[in-house]
Amino acid sequence: MGKAKRNWIGAGAIAVGLMAVPLTAAAGTTGRDGDPAVVRTAQGAVRGTVAADHRSFQGIPYAKPLTKKLRWQSPQPAKPWKGVHDATKPAPGCAQPEGLPMDQPSEAEDCLYLNVTTPSGRPDKRLKPVLVWLHGGHFFLGQGDTWGGRKMAVEGDVVVVTVNYRLGPLGFLTHSGLGRAPGNFGIEDQQAALRWVRANVAAFGGDPNNVTLAGQSAGATSVCAQLAAPGSKGLFHRAVLQSNSCTTPLRTREEAEAAAEALIKKTKCGQDAAGVAACMRELPARKLIQVAGFPGESAWEAAPVAGGPVLPVDPAKALATGRFHRVPILIGATRDEYRAQVWGMERTHMLCAPDQKRPCALTDDQYREQIRAAFGARAARVLARYPLKDYKTPSEALSAALTDFQYARPILDTARAFSRYVPTFMYEFADRDAPFFTEAAPVTFATGAYHTAELPYLFAVGYSKPPTAAQDDLSDTMVGYWTGFAHKGDPNGRGLPSWPRFDTRAGHVQRLATGPGAIRRADFEREHRSDFWRSLMG
Repeated sequence: MGKAKRNWIGAGAIAVGLMAVPLTAAAGTTGRDGDPAVVRTAQGAVRGTVAADHRSFQGIPYAKPLTKKLRWQSPQPAKPWKGVHDATKPAPGCAQPEGLPMDQPSEAEDCLYLNVTTPSGRPDKRLKPVLVWLHGGHFFLGQGDTWGGRKMAVEGDVVVVTVNYRLGPLGFLTHSGLGRAPGNFGIEDQQAALRWVRANVAAFGGDPNNVTLAGQSAGATSVCAQLAAPGSKGLFHRAVLQSNSCTTPLRTREEAEAAAEALIKKTKCGQDAAGVAACMRELPARKLIQVAGFPGESAWEAAPVAGGPVLPVDPAKALATGRFHRVPILIGATRDEYRAQVWGMERTHMLCAPDQKRPCALTDDQYREQIRAAFGARAARVLARYPLKDYKTPSEALSAALTDFQYARPILDTARAFSRYVPTFMYEFADRDAPFFTEAAPVTFATGAYHTAELPYLFAVGYSKPPTAAQDDLSDTMVGYWTGFAHKGDPNGRGLPSWPRFDTRAGHVQRLATGPGAIRRADFEREHRSDFWRSLMG
Protein backbone atom coordinates (compact mmCIF):
# COMPACT_ATOMS: atom_id res chain seq x y z
CA MET A 1 0.00 0.00 0.00
CA GLY A 2 2.99 2.25 0.54
CA LYS A 3 1.45 4.14 3.45
CA ALA A 4 1.70 3.92 7.20
CA LYS A 5 -1.19 2.54 9.21
CA ARG A 6 -3.41 5.24 10.67
CA ASN A 7 -3.84 5.02 14.43
CA TRP A 8 -7.46 5.52 15.48
CA ILE A 9 -6.77 6.35 19.10
CA GLY A 10 -9.24 9.11 19.83
CA ALA A 11 -10.10 12.71 19.25
CA GLY A 12 -7.88 13.92 22.08
CA ALA A 13 -4.80 12.47 20.40
CA ILE A 14 -5.14 14.90 17.51
CA ALA A 15 -3.46 17.43 19.75
CA VAL A 16 -0.20 15.46 19.66
CA GLY A 17 2.26 17.37 17.56
CA LEU A 18 0.13 20.52 17.39
CA MET A 19 1.99 23.77 17.76
CA ALA A 20 0.32 25.62 20.62
CA VAL A 21 0.22 29.38 20.15
CA PRO A 22 0.22 31.57 23.29
CA LEU A 23 -2.73 33.90 23.88
CA THR A 24 -0.84 37.16 23.53
CA ALA A 25 -1.98 38.58 20.23
CA ALA A 26 -4.03 41.75 20.27
CA ALA A 27 -7.74 41.54 19.56
CA GLY A 28 -8.53 41.90 15.91
CA THR A 29 -5.59 39.79 14.70
CA THR A 30 -6.74 37.48 11.91
CA GLY A 31 -5.27 34.81 9.69
CA ARG A 32 -5.09 37.34 6.89
CA ASP A 33 -2.75 39.39 9.08
CA GLY A 34 -0.31 36.51 9.12
CA ASP A 35 -1.40 34.42 12.12
CA PRO A 36 -3.39 31.35 10.98
CA ALA A 37 -4.22 30.48 14.60
CA VAL A 38 -6.44 33.56 15.01
CA VAL A 39 -9.79 34.07 13.28
CA ARG A 40 -12.24 36.92 13.81
CA THR A 41 -15.88 35.89 14.19
CA ALA A 42 -18.89 38.18 14.42
CA GLN A 43 -18.63 37.98 18.23
CA GLY A 44 -14.86 38.42 18.48
CA ALA A 45 -11.50 36.85 17.74
CA VAL A 46 -10.71 33.21 18.56
CA ARG A 47 -7.34 31.53 18.81
CA GLY A 48 -6.98 27.86 17.99
CA THR A 49 -4.11 25.48 17.35
CA VAL A 50 -2.17 24.90 14.16
CA ALA A 51 -0.64 21.66 12.88
CA ALA A 52 1.19 20.91 9.65
CA ASP A 53 -1.98 19.83 7.85
CA HIS A 54 -4.92 21.38 9.71
CA ARG A 55 -6.17 24.06 12.08
CA SER A 56 -8.41 23.31 15.04
CA PHE A 57 -10.69 25.72 16.94
CA GLN A 58 -12.48 24.19 19.91
CA GLY A 59 -15.01 25.43 22.42
CA ILE A 60 -16.36 28.39 20.42
CA PRO A 61 -19.61 29.72 21.95
CA TYR A 62 -22.45 29.80 19.45
CA ALA A 63 -25.10 30.97 21.92
CA LYS A 64 -25.37 32.82 25.22
CA PRO A 65 -24.17 30.76 28.22
CA LEU A 66 -27.01 28.79 29.78
CA THR A 67 -27.90 29.19 33.44
CA LYS A 68 -30.69 27.84 35.63
CA LYS A 69 -32.69 30.97 34.75
CA LEU A 70 -32.41 30.09 31.06
CA ARG A 71 -33.40 26.45 31.47
CA TRP A 72 -36.05 25.33 29.01
CA GLN A 73 -35.74 28.51 26.97
CA SER A 74 -34.70 28.98 23.37
CA PRO A 75 -30.98 29.62 22.82
CA GLN A 76 -30.01 33.27 22.60
CA PRO A 77 -27.24 34.73 20.41
CA ALA A 78 -23.77 34.81 21.92
CA LYS A 79 -22.64 38.23 23.12
CA PRO A 80 -19.52 39.88 21.66
CA TRP A 81 -16.33 39.60 23.68
CA LYS A 82 -13.17 41.64 23.96
CA GLY A 83 -9.72 40.25 23.42
CA VAL A 84 -9.09 36.80 21.98
CA HIS A 85 -11.16 33.80 23.04
CA ASP A 86 -9.12 30.68 23.85
CA ALA A 87 -10.24 28.03 21.35
CA THR A 88 -7.42 25.58 22.04
CA LYS A 89 -9.41 23.10 24.12
CA PRO A 90 -12.96 21.74 24.02
CA ALA A 91 -15.77 22.95 26.23
CA PRO A 92 -17.65 20.51 28.49
CA GLY A 93 -20.35 18.40 26.92
CA CYS A 94 -23.95 19.12 27.85
CA ALA A 95 -25.17 17.55 31.10
CA GLN A 96 -25.31 13.74 30.77
CA PRO A 97 -24.60 10.53 32.68
CA GLU A 98 -21.73 8.15 32.07
CA GLY A 99 -22.25 6.36 28.76
CA LEU A 100 -20.09 4.68 26.14
CA PRO A 101 -16.31 4.59 26.58
CA MET A 102 -15.80 7.68 24.40
CA ASP A 103 -18.47 9.71 26.26
CA GLN A 104 -17.71 11.94 29.24
CA PRO A 105 -20.21 12.40 32.10
CA SER A 106 -21.05 16.05 32.66
CA GLU A 107 -23.17 18.32 34.83
CA ALA A 108 -22.57 21.39 32.66
CA GLU A 109 -25.44 23.57 31.52
CA ASP A 110 -23.15 26.18 29.97
CA CYS A 111 -22.45 23.86 27.03
CA LEU A 112 -23.54 25.49 23.76
CA TYR A 113 -20.18 25.40 22.03
CA LEU A 114 -18.89 24.08 18.73
CA ASN A 115 -15.57 23.05 17.18
CA VAL A 116 -14.16 23.92 13.76
CA THR A 117 -11.46 21.98 11.87
CA THR A 118 -10.04 23.30 8.62
CA PRO A 119 -7.22 22.30 6.29
CA SER A 120 -4.02 24.16 7.06
CA GLY A 121 -3.00 27.31 5.26
CA ARG A 122 -4.64 30.67 4.93
CA PRO A 123 -8.19 30.83 3.62
CA ASP A 124 -8.18 31.46 -0.12
CA LYS A 125 -10.78 33.06 -2.33
CA ARG A 126 -12.35 29.67 -3.06
CA LEU A 127 -14.43 28.88 -0.01
CA LYS A 128 -14.60 25.22 0.99
CA PRO A 129 -17.69 23.10 1.56
CA VAL A 130 -18.78 22.82 5.20
CA LEU A 131 -19.84 19.62 6.97
CA VAL A 132 -21.74 20.15 10.24
CA TRP A 133 -21.80 17.02 12.41
CA LEU A 134 -24.58 16.24 14.94
CA HIS A 135 -23.48 13.49 17.31
CA GLY A 136 -25.61 10.55 18.35
CA GLY A 137 -26.27 9.17 21.83
CA HIS A 138 -30.04 8.67 22.16
CA PHE A 139 -30.43 12.43 22.80
CA PHE A 140 -28.98 11.64 26.22
CA LEU A 141 -25.24 11.25 25.63
CA GLY A 142 -22.43 12.63 23.52
CA GLN A 143 -20.44 15.77 22.72
CA GLY A 144 -19.10 17.34 19.57
CA ASP A 145 -15.38 17.21 20.37
CA THR A 146 -15.40 13.39 20.43
CA TRP A 147 -15.49 13.42 16.65
CA GLY A 148 -12.17 14.74 15.40
CA GLY A 149 -12.61 16.30 11.96
CA ARG A 150 -8.98 16.27 10.79
CA LYS A 151 -9.24 13.38 8.34
CA MET A 152 -12.25 14.69 6.46
CA ALA A 153 -10.98 18.27 6.53
CA VAL A 154 -7.53 17.41 5.21
CA GLU A 155 -8.30 14.60 2.75
CA GLY A 156 -11.62 15.99 1.60
CA ASP A 157 -10.74 19.69 1.56
CA VAL A 158 -13.75 20.68 3.66
CA VAL A 159 -14.40 22.60 6.87
CA VAL A 160 -15.79 20.34 9.62
CA VAL A 161 -17.97 21.72 12.44
CA THR A 162 -19.01 19.54 15.39
CA VAL A 163 -21.69 20.72 17.79
CA ASN A 164 -22.81 20.35 21.41
CA TYR A 165 -26.57 20.59 21.97
CA ARG A 166 -28.73 20.17 25.06
CA LEU A 167 -29.53 16.57 25.98
CA GLY A 168 -31.84 14.59 28.24
CA PRO A 169 -34.42 16.45 30.33
CA LEU A 170 -32.59 19.77 29.87
CA GLY A 171 -32.94 19.48 26.10
CA PHE A 172 -36.23 17.70 25.52
CA LEU A 173 -38.56 17.89 28.53
CA THR A 174 -42.05 18.89 27.39
CA HIS A 175 -44.24 20.51 30.04
CA SER A 176 -46.42 23.57 29.63
CA GLY A 177 -45.34 24.93 33.01
CA LEU A 178 -41.67 25.07 32.03
CA GLY A 179 -41.88 27.32 28.99
CA ARG A 180 -42.30 26.53 25.34
CA ALA A 181 -43.96 23.19 24.73
CA PRO A 182 -43.12 20.93 23.05
CA GLY A 183 -39.64 21.20 24.51
CA ASN A 184 -37.46 20.75 21.44
CA PHE A 185 -34.66 22.86 22.91
CA GLY A 186 -31.91 20.56 21.64
CA ILE A 187 -33.29 20.95 18.11
CA GLU A 188 -33.33 24.73 18.57
CA ASP A 189 -29.71 24.59 19.72
CA GLN A 190 -28.75 22.82 16.49
CA GLN A 191 -30.49 25.54 14.49
CA ALA A 192 -28.62 28.20 16.47
CA ALA A 193 -25.35 26.45 15.60
CA LEU A 194 -26.34 26.42 11.92
CA ARG A 195 -27.09 30.14 12.07
CA TRP A 196 -23.65 30.68 13.62
CA VAL A 197 -22.14 28.72 10.71
CA ARG A 198 -23.99 30.88 8.20
CA ALA A 199 -22.68 34.05 9.85
CA ASN A 200 -19.12 32.98 10.65
CA VAL A 201 -17.82 30.01 8.70
CA ALA A 202 -16.45 32.10 5.82
CA ALA A 203 -13.87 33.51 8.26
CA PHE A 204 -12.55 29.93 8.59
CA GLY A 205 -12.52 29.43 4.84
CA GLY A 206 -15.91 27.71 4.66
CA ASP A 207 -18.73 28.38 2.22
CA PRO A 208 -21.99 29.30 4.03
CA ASN A 209 -23.85 28.53 0.81
CA ASN A 210 -22.58 24.94 0.69
CA VAL A 211 -23.34 23.35 4.06
CA THR A 212 -23.92 19.62 4.57
CA LEU A 213 -25.79 18.66 7.74
CA ALA A 214 -24.79 15.17 8.86
CA GLY A 215 -25.55 12.98 11.86
CA GLN A 216 -25.54 9.42 13.14
CA SER A 217 -28.22 7.67 15.23
CA ALA A 218 -29.89 10.45 17.28
CA GLY A 219 -27.88 12.83 15.09
CA ALA A 220 -29.61 11.34 12.04
CA THR A 221 -32.99 11.76 13.73
CA SER A 222 -31.96 15.37 14.31
CA VAL A 223 -31.22 15.75 10.60
CA CYS A 224 -34.72 14.39 9.88
CA ALA A 225 -36.13 17.01 12.23
CA GLN A 226 -34.15 19.82 10.61
CA LEU A 227 -35.30 18.71 7.16
CA ALA A 228 -38.88 19.27 8.33
CA ALA A 229 -38.35 22.30 10.61
CA PRO A 230 -39.36 25.69 9.15
CA GLY A 231 -36.59 27.44 11.09
CA SER A 232 -33.91 25.44 9.25
CA LYS A 233 -34.85 26.62 5.79
CA GLY A 234 -31.77 27.72 3.86
CA LEU A 235 -29.33 26.80 6.64
CA PHE A 236 -28.01 23.67 4.90
CA HIS A 237 -27.89 22.37 1.35
CA ARG A 238 -27.25 18.61 1.62
CA ALA A 239 -27.99 16.01 4.30
CA VAL A 240 -26.34 12.80 5.54
CA LEU A 241 -28.31 10.37 7.72
CA GLN A 242 -26.37 7.48 9.26
CA SER A 243 -28.12 4.63 11.08
CA ASN A 244 -31.57 6.06 11.59
CA SER A 245 -34.70 6.70 9.58
CA CYS A 246 -37.24 9.47 9.14
CA THR A 247 -40.28 7.23 8.76
CA THR A 248 -40.98 6.48 12.44
CA PRO A 249 -43.35 9.09 13.87
CA LEU A 250 -42.14 11.16 16.81
CA ARG A 251 -43.98 11.36 20.11
CA THR A 252 -46.98 13.64 20.21
CA ARG A 253 -47.16 16.56 22.62
CA GLU A 254 -49.79 14.70 24.65
CA GLU A 255 -47.56 11.63 25.01
CA ALA A 256 -44.56 13.73 25.93
CA GLU A 257 -46.44 15.76 28.55
CA ALA A 258 -47.81 12.62 30.20
CA ALA A 259 -44.31 11.18 30.47
CA ALA A 260 -43.01 14.52 31.78
CA GLU A 261 -45.63 14.53 34.54
CA ALA A 262 -44.29 11.18 35.74
CA LEU A 263 -40.73 12.49 35.70
CA ILE A 264 -41.65 15.68 37.56
CA LYS A 265 -43.46 13.62 40.18
CA LYS A 266 -40.19 11.78 40.86
CA THR A 267 -38.46 15.10 41.55
CA LYS A 268 -41.01 15.84 44.32
CA CYS A 269 -41.58 19.31 42.92
CA GLY A 270 -44.97 20.93 43.62
CA GLN A 271 -48.19 20.45 41.69
CA ASP A 272 -49.20 24.03 40.78
CA ALA A 273 -47.65 25.34 37.55
CA ALA A 274 -45.72 28.22 39.13
CA GLY A 275 -44.36 26.01 41.89
CA VAL A 276 -43.30 23.30 39.47
CA ALA A 277 -41.40 25.76 37.28
CA ALA A 278 -39.55 27.37 40.18
CA CYS A 279 -38.70 24.04 41.78
CA MET A 280 -37.54 22.40 38.55
CA ARG A 281 -35.27 25.34 37.73
CA GLU A 282 -33.55 25.07 41.09
CA LEU A 283 -32.81 21.35 40.89
CA PRO A 284 -29.17 20.51 40.15
CA ALA A 285 -28.59 19.15 36.65
CA ARG A 286 -27.23 16.00 38.30
CA LYS A 287 -30.59 15.39 39.98
CA LEU A 288 -32.56 15.84 36.76
CA ILE A 289 -30.33 13.35 34.94
CA GLN A 290 -30.67 10.86 37.80
CA VAL A 291 -34.45 11.14 37.91
CA ALA A 292 -34.79 10.81 34.14
CA GLY A 293 -32.86 7.54 34.22
CA PHE A 294 -30.88 5.96 31.43
CA PRO A 295 -32.66 5.51 28.07
CA GLY A 296 -35.10 2.62 28.33
CA GLU A 297 -35.28 2.70 32.13
CA SER A 298 -38.40 4.86 32.44
CA ALA A 299 -41.46 6.02 30.55
CA TRP A 300 -39.82 9.37 29.88
CA GLU A 301 -37.54 9.49 26.87
CA ALA A 302 -35.29 12.20 25.50
CA ALA A 303 -36.36 12.82 21.92
CA PRO A 304 -37.89 15.51 19.69
CA VAL A 305 -41.65 15.97 19.86
CA ALA A 306 -44.02 16.68 16.97
CA GLY A 307 -46.20 19.79 17.10
CA GLY A 308 -45.56 23.39 18.07
CA PRO A 309 -43.53 26.11 16.35
CA VAL A 310 -40.22 24.22 16.07
CA LEU A 311 -41.63 21.02 14.49
CA PRO A 312 -45.21 21.79 13.44
CA VAL A 313 -45.23 18.74 11.14
CA ASP A 314 -43.86 15.35 12.16
CA PRO A 315 -40.81 14.58 9.97
CA ALA A 316 -42.39 11.24 9.01
CA LYS A 317 -45.44 13.05 7.64
CA ALA A 318 -43.29 15.75 6.04
CA LEU A 319 -41.33 13.07 4.17
CA ALA A 320 -44.46 11.16 3.13
CA THR A 321 -46.00 14.32 1.66
CA GLY A 322 -42.84 15.88 0.24
CA ARG A 323 -43.01 18.86 2.61
CA PHE A 324 -39.35 18.92 3.60
CA HIS A 325 -36.33 20.99 2.60
CA ARG A 326 -35.44 19.40 -0.72
CA VAL A 327 -31.70 18.78 -0.65
CA PRO A 328 -29.61 15.81 -1.88
CA ILE A 329 -29.54 12.91 0.59
CA LEU A 330 -26.91 10.34 1.56
CA ILE A 331 -28.36 7.68 3.88
CA GLY A 332 -27.42 4.25 5.15
CA ALA A 333 -27.03 1.62 7.84
CA THR A 334 -24.46 -0.77 9.22
CA ARG A 335 -24.80 -4.49 8.49
CA ASP A 336 -25.26 -5.54 12.14
CA GLU A 337 -26.73 -2.45 13.79
CA TYR A 338 -28.34 -4.07 16.81
CA ARG A 339 -25.26 -5.94 18.01
CA ALA A 340 -24.18 -2.81 19.85
CA GLN A 341 -27.50 -2.72 21.73
CA VAL A 342 -27.27 -6.38 22.67
CA TRP A 343 -23.73 -5.77 23.94
CA GLY A 344 -25.21 -2.93 25.99
CA MET A 345 -27.78 -5.31 27.46
CA GLU A 346 -24.99 -7.68 28.48
CA ARG A 347 -22.80 -4.83 29.72
CA THR A 348 -25.49 -3.43 32.04
CA HIS A 349 -26.23 -6.91 33.42
CA MET A 350 -29.93 -6.65 32.65
CA LEU A 351 -29.91 -10.24 31.36
CA CYS A 352 -27.97 -11.80 34.25
CA ALA A 353 -29.39 -14.24 36.80
CA PRO A 354 -28.13 -13.74 40.38
CA ASP A 355 -25.67 -16.64 40.10
CA GLN A 356 -24.27 -15.69 36.68
CA LYS A 357 -20.89 -14.13 36.01
CA ARG A 358 -21.11 -10.56 34.77
CA PRO A 359 -21.39 -9.45 32.05
CA CYS A 360 -23.35 -12.46 30.89
CA ALA A 361 -24.45 -13.81 27.54
CA LEU A 362 -28.02 -13.93 26.27
CA THR A 363 -29.56 -17.39 26.72
CA ASP A 364 -31.84 -19.28 24.34
CA ASP A 365 -34.83 -18.61 26.60
CA GLN A 366 -33.97 -14.92 26.89
CA TYR A 367 -33.79 -14.68 23.09
CA ARG A 368 -37.32 -16.01 22.83
CA GLU A 369 -38.50 -13.74 25.66
CA GLN A 370 -37.05 -10.67 23.95
CA ILE A 371 -38.73 -11.55 20.64
CA ARG A 372 -42.08 -12.14 22.36
CA ALA A 373 -41.77 -8.83 24.20
CA ALA A 374 -41.04 -7.00 20.94
CA PHE A 375 -43.59 -8.66 18.65
CA GLY A 376 -46.35 -10.11 20.79
CA ALA A 377 -48.75 -12.20 18.68
CA ARG A 378 -46.35 -12.03 15.73
CA ALA A 379 -43.44 -13.49 17.71
CA ALA A 380 -43.89 -17.07 16.46
CA ARG A 381 -43.40 -15.94 12.87
CA VAL A 382 -40.27 -13.98 13.79
CA LEU A 383 -38.82 -16.93 15.72
CA ALA A 384 -39.48 -19.17 12.73
CA ARG A 385 -37.79 -16.73 10.37
CA TYR A 386 -34.79 -16.20 12.69
CA PRO A 387 -34.28 -19.69 14.23
CA LEU A 388 -31.50 -20.13 16.76
CA LYS A 389 -29.94 -22.91 14.72
CA ASP A 390 -29.00 -20.38 12.03
CA TYR A 391 -26.80 -18.35 14.39
CA LYS A 392 -23.73 -19.00 16.50
CA THR A 393 -25.24 -17.37 19.59
CA PRO A 394 -28.66 -16.18 20.77
CA SER A 395 -27.21 -12.65 20.86
CA GLU A 396 -26.50 -12.79 17.12
CA ALA A 397 -30.00 -14.14 16.42
CA LEU A 398 -31.66 -11.32 18.38
CA SER A 399 -29.37 -8.78 16.73
CA ALA A 400 -30.26 -10.01 13.25
CA ALA A 401 -34.01 -9.82 13.85
CA LEU A 402 -33.94 -6.39 15.46
CA THR A 403 -31.41 -4.96 13.00
CA ASP A 404 -33.74 -5.86 10.16
CA PHE A 405 -36.87 -4.65 11.95
CA GLN A 406 -35.65 -1.46 13.64
CA TYR A 407 -33.02 -0.28 11.17
CA ALA A 408 -32.84 -1.94 7.76
CA ARG A 409 -36.47 -1.73 6.71
CA PRO A 410 -37.17 1.80 8.05
CA ILE A 411 -33.97 3.19 6.52
CA LEU A 412 -34.74 1.52 3.19
CA ASP A 413 -38.25 2.99 3.30
CA THR A 414 -36.77 6.41 4.09
CA ALA A 415 -34.42 6.19 1.10
CA ARG A 416 -37.35 5.26 -1.14
CA ALA A 417 -39.38 8.22 0.09
CA PHE A 418 -36.53 10.70 -0.37
CA SER A 419 -35.70 9.39 -3.84
CA ARG A 420 -39.13 10.41 -5.12
CA TYR A 421 -38.17 14.05 -4.64
CA VAL A 422 -34.38 14.52 -4.42
CA PRO A 423 -31.11 12.83 -5.50
CA THR A 424 -30.57 10.03 -2.99
CA PHE A 425 -27.61 7.71 -2.36
CA MET A 426 -27.86 4.73 0.02
CA TYR A 427 -25.09 2.62 1.56
CA GLU A 428 -24.58 -0.35 3.86
CA PHE A 429 -21.40 -0.37 5.96
CA ALA A 430 -20.43 -4.04 6.04
CA ASP A 431 -16.92 -4.40 7.50
CA ARG A 432 -17.71 -7.16 10.00
CA ASP A 433 -14.19 -6.95 11.45
CA ALA A 434 -14.60 -3.29 12.40
CA PRO A 435 -12.68 -2.25 15.56
CA PHE A 436 -14.74 -2.20 18.76
CA PHE A 437 -14.79 0.36 21.59
CA THR A 438 -11.76 0.91 23.79
CA GLU A 439 -12.13 -0.02 27.44
CA ALA A 440 -15.21 -2.05 26.54
CA ALA A 441 -16.72 -4.69 28.79
CA PRO A 442 -16.08 -8.23 27.48
CA VAL A 443 -18.12 -9.19 24.44
CA THR A 444 -19.58 -12.71 24.25
CA PHE A 445 -20.25 -12.71 20.50
CA ALA A 446 -18.81 -11.28 17.28
CA THR A 447 -19.74 -7.60 17.16
CA GLY A 448 -19.62 -7.39 13.35
CA ALA A 449 -20.56 -4.12 11.66
CA TYR A 450 -22.37 -2.84 14.73
CA HIS A 451 -24.15 0.48 15.37
CA THR A 452 -21.45 3.24 15.22
CA ALA A 453 -18.89 0.88 13.60
CA GLU A 454 -18.48 3.17 10.57
CA LEU A 455 -17.55 6.23 12.61
CA PRO A 456 -13.80 5.63 13.08
CA TYR A 457 -13.52 5.30 9.29
CA LEU A 458 -14.64 8.94 9.06
CA PHE A 459 -13.46 10.55 12.30
CA ALA A 460 -10.65 10.28 14.84
CA VAL A 461 -12.32 8.52 17.76
CA GLY A 462 -11.16 5.98 20.34
CA TYR A 463 -11.67 2.36 19.31
CA SER A 464 -9.85 -0.78 20.38
CA LYS A 465 -7.23 -1.51 17.76
CA PRO A 466 -5.44 0.15 14.85
CA PRO A 467 -6.86 -0.48 11.38
CA THR A 468 -5.52 -2.94 8.87
CA ALA A 469 -4.24 -1.71 5.51
CA ALA A 470 -7.56 -2.80 3.96
CA GLN A 471 -9.50 -0.83 6.55
CA ASP A 472 -7.30 2.19 5.87
CA ASP A 473 -8.25 1.90 2.21
CA LEU A 474 -11.94 1.62 3.07
CA SER A 475 -11.61 4.68 5.31
CA ASP A 476 -10.02 6.66 2.47
CA THR A 477 -12.82 5.63 0.12
CA MET A 478 -15.55 6.55 2.59
CA VAL A 479 -14.00 9.94 3.31
CA GLY A 480 -13.84 10.46 -0.46
CA TYR A 481 -17.53 9.60 -0.80
CA TRP A 482 -18.70 11.71 2.15
CA THR A 483 -16.67 14.79 1.27
CA GLY A 484 -17.43 14.42 -2.44
CA PHE A 485 -21.09 14.53 -1.47
CA ALA A 486 -20.38 17.67 0.57
CA HIS A 487 -18.71 19.28 -2.45
CA LYS A 488 -21.36 18.61 -5.06
CA GLY A 489 -24.28 16.58 -3.68
CA ASP A 490 -22.95 13.38 -5.32
CA PRO A 491 -20.44 10.98 -3.69
CA ASN A 492 -18.88 9.89 -6.97
CA GLY A 493 -15.39 11.14 -7.76
CA ARG A 494 -12.16 10.35 -9.53
CA GLY A 495 -10.60 7.05 -8.40
CA LEU A 496 -13.68 5.96 -6.41
CA PRO A 497 -15.86 2.94 -7.25
CA SER A 498 -19.04 4.04 -9.00
CA TRP A 499 -22.01 4.66 -6.71
CA PRO A 500 -25.32 4.81 -8.63
CA ARG A 501 -28.21 6.84 -7.30
CA PHE A 502 -30.94 5.09 -5.35
CA ASP A 503 -34.37 5.06 -6.93
CA THR A 504 -37.60 3.18 -6.31
CA ARG A 505 -37.06 0.99 -9.37
CA ALA A 506 -33.44 -0.17 -9.05
CA GLY A 507 -32.95 0.42 -5.32
CA HIS A 508 -29.14 0.49 -5.51
CA VAL A 509 -27.44 0.22 -2.10
CA GLN A 510 -23.65 0.64 -2.07
CA ARG A 511 -21.87 -1.99 0.03
CA LEU A 512 -18.89 -0.57 1.93
CA ALA A 513 -16.51 -3.32 3.00
CA THR A 514 -12.86 -4.36 2.81
CA GLY A 515 -11.11 -6.49 0.21
CA PRO A 516 -10.97 -6.59 -3.59
CA GLY A 517 -14.35 -5.94 -5.16
CA ALA A 518 -15.99 -5.51 -1.75
CA ILE A 519 -17.32 -2.05 -2.58
CA ARG A 520 -20.21 -2.97 -4.82
CA ARG A 521 -23.98 -3.30 -4.88
CA ALA A 522 -25.44 -4.94 -1.76
CA ASP A 523 -28.40 -7.31 -1.95
CA PHE A 524 -29.88 -5.29 0.88
CA GLU A 525 -33.54 -6.23 0.57
CA ARG A 526 -32.89 -9.99 0.48
CA GLU A 527 -30.19 -10.04 3.17
CA HIS A 528 -32.36 -8.03 5.56
CA ARG A 529 -35.57 -9.95 4.70
CA SER A 530 -37.53 -6.90 3.65
CA ASP A 531 -40.33 -8.97 2.10
CA PHE A 532 -40.85 -10.83 5.38
CA TRP A 533 -41.08 -7.63 7.41
CA ARG A 534 -43.37 -6.03 4.86
CA SER A 535 -45.76 -8.98 5.10
CA LEU A 536 -45.49 -9.18 8.89
CA MET A 537 -46.02 -5.51 9.70
CA GLY A 538 -48.19 -4.53 6.76
